[in-house]
Amino acid sequence: MYQQETASGRVCFNQVSSNGAAASGQVARTAAAPPDQQQQQQQQQQGNAWQVIKGVLFRILIIWAISSWFRRGPSTPDPSAPAGAPRLPSRNLFPKDTLMDLYVYISENEVFSDFNNTESLFWFQRDLIYGDWTTGEAGDGCYEHYLELDTPEGTQRNGSLYIHVYFTKSGFHPDPKRKGQYRRLATVHASRMLNKFKRRKFLKTKNLLTGATEADPEMIKRAESHGPVEIISHWHPNLTINMVDDHTAWVKGSVPPPLDQHVKFDAVSGDYYPIVYFNDYWNLQKDYYPINETLKKLPLRLTYCPLSLWRWQLYAAQSARSPWNFLGEDAYEQSDEDQDSVKVALLETNPYLLGLTIVVSIVHSIFEFLAFKNDIQFWNSRQSLEGLSVRSIIFGVFQSLVVLLYILDNETNFVVQVSVFIGLLIDFWKITKVMDVRMDWENRIAGVIPRLIFKDKSTYVESSTKIYDDMAFKYLSWILYPLFGCYAVYSLIYVEHKGWYSWVLSMLYGFLLTFGFITMTPQLFINYKMKSVAHLPWRMLTYKALNTFIDDLFAFVIRMPMMYRIGCLRDDVVFFIYLYQRWIYRVDPNRVNEFGTSGLHHSEENLAQVAAEDTTPAAITDKPEGEKKND
Repeated sequence: MYQQETASGRVCFNQVSSNGAAASGQVARTAAAPPDQQQQQQQQQQGNAWQVIKGVLFRILIIWAISSWFRRGPSTPDPSAPAGAPRLPSRNLFPKDTLMDLYVYISENEVFSDFNNTESLFWFQRDLIYGDWTTGEAGDGCYEHYLELDTPEGTQRNGSLYIHVYFTKSGFHPDPKRKGQYRRLATVHASRMLNKFKRRKFLKTKNLLTGATEADPEMIKRAESHGPVEIISHWHPNLTINMVDDHTAWVKGSVPPPLDQHVKFDAVSGDYYPIVYFNDYWNLQKDYYPINETLKKLPLRLTYCPLSLWRWQLYAAQSARSPWNFLGEDAYEQSDEDQDSVKVALLETNPYLLGLTIVVSIVHSIFEFLAFKNDIQFWNSRQSLEGLSVRSIIFGVFQSLVVLLYILDNETNFVVQVSVFIGLLIDFWKITKVMDVRMDWENRIAGVIPRLIFKDKSTYVESSTKIYDDMAFKYLSWILYPLFGCYAVYSLIYVEHKGWYSWVLSMLYGFLLTFGFITMTPQLFINYKMKSVAHLPWRMLTYKALNTFIDDLFAFVIRMPMMYRIGCLRDDVVFFIYLYQRWIYRVDPNRVNEFGTSGLHHSEENLAQVAAEDTTPAAITDKPEGEKKND
């Protein structure tokens, strides 16, 4: 089966002006997407709730960083200025309320010079007022123009199509060849590519038993001719042209990034041109559709709107390069659903619910950090393993290893791979805390590689914990092995895979994702047998439980797939059992707590300290009678 990255179907797009007001439109394509596919896409977007939250917080951090740059001194010196010369503030070449004209040209050439070609002129708008927020059809300073373009043959063959925008002061023309009508300081030019190239990946899967596949034969032919990755030109029918209403006295060489990419200074006068910004932030990735030979018309709706400096800073922060881009384009690649999650949340979520989500997500991040910190502290300071399930720790290493191999096989982005790898290293570190690990240099493997010797710690073997742990996993195997066998058979018969290695990984990953919570039950069994819960890391468990309750809240407030809700609920059930055990197993001073000590030890130490304090004064007061008289 060939799975493609981009989806075909009816394209719905949202048009958002500079003030954030959204309007809806629809462009019908030749084929309509199945209802099941549309429902599946909606569920995938709804399942990215926490990615929405993290994306919003990450962008807030970027905005804060940009504002801190404003408070800093000059970033980079101006190489054209002489050494030691003061840099004077500049001014906007277009003063407030300047009367200007808008020229928009569409061309296949990146550099445009064919001003006399009337077919290239897409939009001409006369007598716009720079910085005016009251004119226009809606009284917000915005103007709109819609037209369907004939698709050029070069664009149909994966070529590019460019938009060239010129703002001139009233009475001037953007053509440099018109000597009397052109002036350099009275013309602002900006251009960009209208179409967007996206990669469509083909995953060649099949039924490993029969060799059959449900892939479209046409997609199979394209995969064989173009390879596993195909670069396809895509189109979106909406684009907003913003002119920033800004008259800041910028200093050349001192504009903070990423704003310095948009502020252009004149080399002669030293003043800067008005900032023209192509705003496509609200163009959702799912609304792009491929350009091919069957697409004869390209609908294009252009909107001109003024934009405040503050909003422009927000958009510039959103479009800033990711800090992971130094790793390459593929390192931080996100799916279309991940890129659209923040935008969909801002457009469709109630503002009060969105604000509550941000606040709760901050609390969730704090709890996550505290749980991680207390987990490390617990195992680092642990002296006794009495009452703890060592097998569960070993099984956790196996789970982390399967997850890492699975995401490597599915080419997940580099950031996710690094986070999972760090989690695996922490699980390996826990092994050194629950077992005695040493290197056997005498009995080497193949005479070269030393052997790793794992031995249970004495506090685990000498207590009854090991017996209860083995007993719990024996009972657990009676449930896990039949479930594992059934799931493996189901995955082999009904699910398509790339190969046997991918089948093993996907089968293990799916099984652990579905039934992995069962591995938490051995600790419950040990608690039941020992009639104690004092040995558990309750701080870490409390923080994780609070995070789980937060997940439950949003899983049922926000529409999500039912399996995700069930996954949150089953973790709650296990924790409630922990709480019930803590309630029925009362505090006993003879029990060992999570630090390997008991209340009896503390009482003995206190008695010994009191006895030492009592004997010291007695030694001083028991003197001969003569010395007492002298005293």
